[in-house]
Amino acid sequence: MSTENEMIGVPAGKVTLTDRRTRHSWAVDVPAYELAPFPVTQEQYARVTGERPSTAAGERLPVEGVSWQDAIRFCNALSVREGLTPAYRLGPDAEGAEWDAAADGYRLPTEAEWEHACRAGTAGARYGPLDEIAWYGANGSGRIHEVGGKQPNAWGLHDMLGNVWEWCWDLYDPEVYGTYRVLRGGGWFDEHWSCRASVRRRSHPTFRIDDVGFRVARSRVR
Repeated sequence: MSTENEMIGVPAGKVTLTDRRTRHSWAVDVPAYELAPFPVTQEQYARVTGERPSTAAGERLPVEGVSWQDAIRFCNALSVREGLTPAYRLGPDAEGAEWDAAADGYRLPTEAEWEHACRAGTAGARYGPLDEIAWYGANGSGRIHEVGGKQPNAWGLHDMLGNVWEWCWDLYDPEVYGTYRVLRGGGWFDEHWSCRASVRRRSHPTFRIDDVGFRVARSRVR
């Protein structure tokens, strides 16, 4: 099984995103990139930041209770730790972060990258039977679970659905929701209809919620 320090190569492709509220769909070309096989764990987050923000305690549990701002700060800190160029230029509050697309450091996936990776070449709502691939409301016993406990998708990515929602880089709908950012994947307490590859959720970049975490990506910089 992959470790949290390995990154998985995600091939280039095209994905069609859909917003149920507006009934708008749009196609996005996704260049090849790398994605972590698991959400960031509490142990990894503490090792990089010295902080343990999660409500539940466990080294191999996904870190939760982290804001979008916390997530991009972690990405920069991990990049510096590994001698890479940070992907984000941060202002005083991090809300106005700018992404340096030429940087080789860690970052959050875009929501197109996230959905493309989640689907792993499949076209249905999920990449496998839900009980086999995800911790969610019906099988999660009302709690978060260690990463990697369910079957991965065809590209070796675990917990893309269920366990924790994952922050993405993108603004959700700036004309309506301002600075709110996209969440993907569904969480440990959600009903089955939230644990689908296409489902979008939103949250303010400063909010910390007990079913929201993140995983890191890296661009393939030429």
